Amino acid sequence: MENNYPVFTKEMVKDYTILIPSMLDTHMILFSRVLQNCGYKCKVLDNFDGVCEVGLRYVHNDTCYPATLVIGQFIDALNKMKDTSKVALILTQTGGGCRASNYIHLLRKALIKANYGHVPVISLSMQGLEKSGFKITFSMVQKLAAALLYGDLIMYLHNKTRSSEVHKGETKQLVNRLCQELADKLEHGFGITKRNLRKNFKYIIDEFSKIELDGIPKIKVGIVGEIYVKYASLGNNNLEEFLVSQGAEVNVPGLLGFMDYNFYVNLFDKELYGGSKLKNLIFKWLIKFVDKREAIMIDELKKSKFEPMNPFSHTVNLNEGILSHGVKMGEGFLLTAEMVELIQEGYENIVCAQPFGCLPNHICGKGVMKNIKEHYPNSNIVAIDYDPSATKVNQENRIKLMLAIAKENLNAKNK
Repeated sequence: MENNYPVFTKEMVKDYTILIPSMLDTHMILFSRVLQNCGYKCKVLDNFDGVCEVGLRYVHNDTCYPATLVIGQFIDALNKMKDTSKVALILTQTGGGCRASNYIHLLRKALIKANYGHVPVISLSMQGLEKSGFKITFSMVQKLAAALLYGDLIMYLHNKTRSSEVHKGETKQLVNRLCQELADKLEHGFGITKRNLRKNFKYIIDEFSKIELDGIPKIKVGIVGEIYVKYASLGNNNLEEFLVSQGAEVNVPGLLGFMDYNFYVNLFDKELYGGSKLKNLIFKWLIKFVDKREAIMIDELKKSKFEPMNPFSHTVNLNEGILSHGVKMGEGFLLTAEMVELIQEGYENIVCAQPFGCLPNHICGKGVMKNIKEHYPNSNIVAIDYDPSATKVNQENRIKLMLAIAKENLNAKNK
């Protein structure tokens, strides 16, 4: 026990199953298989019904909405298990000024209250905030980076095709098949080298290129926001599916940008405040490591019929004139930069998804909307709060109003 909490030890690796909260469907399948390849038993949670109500029993309703959902999903899953003696939970921890830095402690308090105080919690952090038997190795980083890139590419092409597919359901079937094929490769340690990455990127793109599209112009909608409600269908009430049902083509910036952003702000801190030279070199190496692999993915997209996404080196400077790089709590300036990037790519209709009361998102999202509108008069941005008390009907009605304006603008362009 450390600080009266159970610690996940190296002896537990063999027998314990690690529960992973859901966030990105495609990515989580790949991430979990990487962990299995590294010797960890794990399971991505898929329980959604009633988890918010469970979370509210153990977390104060003023706490960040993602914490309520994640903690509720964990406890709901434990409630449904016959034996919890060999189960551990894993949760990322940023270590920054965001309330997400407190999720680990909130989860542990909730577990004690729910009579699961014996269940160890693994803090997954690049900053090594806590010691445990769960070890991040170079091999794991390589495999997780490959999984992240595959997940980003599949998500990107899924959104590029599913609104226009002639044969309904074909795109989703392809996504499921590709996830299983790539997960099998990653579990056996394949698909990690730059040569194999290029080969698999080409294969993914070629498979999506076979999907027959109707060619009908669609309303283009981008999604930005707090990392959890931006990606998790549980957190945003199936926002992507709703937009697709309304005839929109969706674009959700990939997870790689957020990872690069976290590396970059550490370098920026070094410039402003000084710090460890070794730490600085590590983050520079990490940025170079992922950027080289991102470049391969973009290069393969350039050879296809699909418009490639921009590299992070382009995105990182798009907030200039609107918000400083020094604004780095939560998603910080990246949120602003992603909105500008989406507008420049033709996705001028944007849903900014944010937990109610999330100060970083209100500043970097809602707070810059007027300024962005001055730079880009055709931008059509709506900020949607997600909270236990917010109703899905009200959220969707506000989005429908944004879509009505978007449809008018599209019709005007096509005249």
